[in-house]
Amino acid sequence: MKPTLEVLKKYWGYDSFREVQEEIVDSVLAGHDTLALLPTGGGKSVCFQVPAMLKEGVCIVITPLIALMKDQVEQLKKRGIKAEAIYSGMGKREIDIKLDNCVYGAVKFLYLSPERLQTDLFQERVQKMKVGLLAVDESHCISQWGYDFRPAYLHIAEIRELIPQVNVIALTATATPEVKADIQDKLQFKNGQVFQKSFSRSNLSYSVREVEDKERKLLEVLRNVKGTAIVYARSRKGTKEIAQFLYKNGISADFYNAGLTHEERVRKQDEWINDKRRVMVATNAFGMGIDKPDVRVVVHMELPQDIESYYQEAGRAGRDEKKAYAVIIHNQSDLEDLAQKIRQQYPSVEFMKKVYQCLANYYKLAVGSGLGQSFNFDIQEFSDMYQLNHMEVYYALKKLEEEELIQFNESFYNPSLIHIAVDNRSLYEFQIANAKYDVFIKVLLRIYGGELFNNFMKISEVQIAKLLGVSDKEVVKMLQKLAELGILDYDERKDKPQVFFSTPRKDATNLKLNQKRLQEREDNAISKMKAMINYVQNTDECRTRLLLEYFGEMDYDQCGVCDVCVANKNEGGGAAARQYEEEVIKMLTSEPHTLDELIFKMPPASKDVILEMIREMIDVGDLMYDEQRRLHLSQ
Repeated sequence: MKPTLEVLKKYWGYDSFREVQEEIVDSVLAGHDTLALLPTGGGKSVCFQVPAMLKEGVCIVITPLIALMKDQVEQLKKRGIKAEAIYSGMGKREIDIKLDNCVYGAVKFLYLSPERLQTDLFQERVQKMKVGLLAVDESHCISQWGYDFRPAYLHIAEIRELIPQVNVIALTATATPEVKADIQDKLQFKNGQVFQKSFSRSNLSYSVREVEDKERKLLEVLRNVKGTAIVYARSRKGTKEIAQFLYKNGISADFYNAGLTHEERVRKQDEWINDKRRVMVATNAFGMGIDKPDVRVVVHMELPQDIESYYQEAGRAGRDEKKAYAVIIHNQSDLEDLAQKIRQQYPSVEFMKKVYQCLANYYKLAVGSGLGQSFNFDIQEFSDMYQLNHMEVYYALKKLEEEELIQFNESFYNPSLIHIAVDNRSLYEFQIANAKYDVFIKVLLRIYGGELFNNFMKISEVQIAKLLGVSDKEVVKMLQKLAELGILDYDERKDKPQVFFSTPRKDATNLKLNQKRLQEREDNAISKMKAMINYVQNTDECRTRLLLEYFGEMDYDQCGVCDVCVANKNEGGGAAARQYEEEVIKMLTSEPHTLDELIFKMPPASKDVILEMIREMIDVGDLMYDEQRRLHLSQ
């Protein structure tokens, strides 16, 4: 058995690679700089994790998604593989220890947010590490022509100069031909190879419905398509209202957004994954890194702002390769709302400077201070304090992040962490000299063990309090006191959005902003929006073909299962379709029927054609469902 297959079987339990994965792994092991394009759910992580296990040294993984970073580290640890993650919001001491473990320990994977690459501490330590591979996830972020540009990605090439013998693997689920070329250029590919699995999904049927009553149409979709579903809505308020509407209409649904506490998000996500809730109504962050293969339908209740994000979100349906559906439900006003949203995302330079100055005032930061500091951030409180529109503030913060002045993490969560800062002997002497702390320290060591001397460990103040028979507030005070005395390092839990200052606070009036790039980014966003609008307004061309052409696949014919393809089939058999319509009207004139009853009684024909004909009759209001889910003629 090949070594790569042995590793795949030992750590991941698979007997074989998926399509293209093995070629990518072999390219990396041969020392090539490699670009891997695999659709959502295509198994990108295996493409760098397997070769990294066969290479000597640590694999540095760059990714912008903190939640995904934490999840992958946990998954690797469960497989017995040592992994660490470093991101904004961590204390300097904790970062120092994790980097030391990468230099002197047996850490195999180090996950980093791209902004961490620029710190002096990392650049000094990386030269002491034995690095085996550099992996760049979400690599489309390096291109300003992509849909999620992160300027910090442009500094990856500088890191390559510090580890010149190390090859790189760049991974993404979506990239246009222009972005693919940009990735290779910006990462300074040498001896590069590109592998791309087709963006086509033969089991996924795309459709677009333009209706006045969007909620009624959603209800119809969910009643016609059985199984687990994701419904995407733009606002937090919208997620709650739609979930309540579905629940009142007998569909098991819940909502998920960044306004919930960490515990609420985890509980809701677990209930959905374990099929205790059928439908999750969520903002678009939901679904990243969630491995639920049996999602049968993904519905968008508003228009995504670009094809890339739509393809990724829709692609969360049918990962088990069984029949699934991706549906956009919209009305005419959604087109106007999308244009307004794009305009809102590109605030004026003057407004960006104003928000930056307000941030400095909010945290009382003098010019030149604040570098590396992370703060809790309540966007509503901040906006109210300075009488600003909170959505305009949000987009100004995202643009200040693009300018590398701050980092803004919207739904940040980090549990409490402790690390014993003295050696074993010094701790013992402290316990002898300070008897009131002795029992408390013994409880910490009993629960979390000797690893506390080597690493920051996640703790639960509630669990410690139960064992000691005291309140969790008393535990927090005790930990804070031990930290003041230099016995341990204590990072209290954070569960609010965070603002992190990437550079020392600057004078807002003289703030240097890249206005040329900001304008180019706005023009690019408008172009992408037009492509999205063209997609939803299209009634002639196969939807899968439209998507694939956007990503540079020009030789695809037709999927045969999208709403356009099905409609074209119907037109081809127009006389038959009219006959079916007449039959339906005749049957429903006498009494209501369920959909299954209608199909059973119809003349032999294509089931898809009949279903599409009935859907169209419902869309135009000729047919309606009653409370017993029976179809009848509209009055």
